[in-house]
Amino acid sequence: VQLQASGGGLVQAGGSLRLSCTASGSIVNYHMSWFRQAPGKEREFVAAIARSRATYYADSVKGRFTISRDNTKKTVYLEMNSLKPDDTAVYYCATSARLIISSLPLKNQYDVWGQGTLVTVSS
Repeated sequence: VQLQASGGGLVQAGGSLRLSCTASGSIVNYHMSWFRQAPGKEREFVAAIARSRATYYADSVKGRFTISRDNTKKTVYLEMNSLKPDDTAVYYCATSARLIISSLPLKNQYDVWGQGTLVTVSS
C-alpha cells in the first residue's frame, strides 16, 4: 500500500485544519498513524487508529486532535483544533503490515510513509 497525505496549510493559532491520508489499496487490516517532524527535531508520534477503531494520542495533542478512518474511502483523517505554534511541522501518515498495538508510537516499526504535508501555525 502507498499513502498520500494532504490538507496542510497556514493557520492562525487557535484555528483548525483537517489532514487526510489516502491509501492506494485497502486499509481494513491496517493500524494507521500520524507522525510529525518540526524543523530541527526528531519525528514524533501524534496519533494512531487501530483496525478496531481504538484511538491513541500523544499527550501533547490529547483533547485537541481527533483521528478517524473511513475504510470505504481508504482514508484516515486527523482533525486538528485549537492549534498552537508548537504544532508547526510536517505531518506524515504511516503504517505497516507488522504493527502491533504496543508498537504504535514507535516510528522505527513503520515501513510505509506518506510524503508529508506541512502545517504552519502562526502566533
